[in-house]
Amino acid sequence: MKSKILVGLQFFIIFLMILPFGAPTQHLYFGSFILIFGIMTGLLAIKEHKRGNFNIRPDIKENCELVTSGVYAYVRHPMYLSVLLSMFGVAVIYFTYYEFVLFLFLLITLLVKMFYEERLWKCHNRAYIGYVQKTKRLIPFVF
Repeated sequence: MKSKILVGLQFFIIFLMILPFGAPTQHLYFGSFILIFGIMTGLLAIKEHKRGNFNIRPDIKENCELVTSGVYAYVRHPMYLSVLLSMFGVAVIYFTYYEFVLFLFLLITLLVKMFYEERLWKCHNRAYIGYVQKTKRLIPFVF
């Protein structure tokens, strides 16, 4: 139930962020660059998954495999990074306080979701503990 609420909240915030409440600002190109970089990060993460292994909810699927190659060799949660980069790009394009407040709510939601997912992985797969020691959560070599 917790995972469904977190995913629902995540998509609701994203929906609110992409509503066209403001006109694009002078930061259109910079914001678009960040948005595209975020989308590319997500596509690279999806590419590493085997069919049926990907899950939008933080719940651990039965018979799922721990992915540690490609972009996952640098960050444990590249899909969360993808969402954050993409939506930060949107916030830069529509440069308003409204967008940045929503982005902060999205960041908090994804952090809660990320820590919840990590707790589940630690219980599900012992190899995850070694993986945690080799990688960062969201920002390569930093966090």
